[in-house]
Amino acid sequence: MSLPAADDLFRPTAEDLGAADKAMRAVPDAPEESADEAQGGPRKPSGRVRHDEKMTVYVTSDELLDLEHTRLSLRRSHGLAVDRGRLVREAISLVLADFEEHGDDSVLVRRLTAE
Repeated sequence: MSLPAADDLFRPTAEDLGAADKAMRAVPDAPEESADEAQGGPRKPSGRVRHDEKMTVYVTSDELLDLEHTRLSLRRSHGLAVDRGRLVREAISLVLADFEEHGDDSVLVRRLTAE
């Protein structure tokens, strides 16, 4: 019995190619980046787009409850209906931007060295 190779299992499909073609056509319609953004300006989260990469992160029950509480608070107090993935991407973007701007004095470095 012969099993398919990994390349066969993870190859682009016609549907994927159609989406890629649509995305490429949308690029000319996108606003141009400012000089600051092109030269590594402020980091921005990806927001609501199709994400091609996946990462699994394990959290404690309390961390998950805090995340869900924050998500519901954003919805209740600010009218922002965001999913947990977007909330996590926003948080990552903020921490990485702070690290790029402040380096050794960033919140990330201070918290990691305090452990």
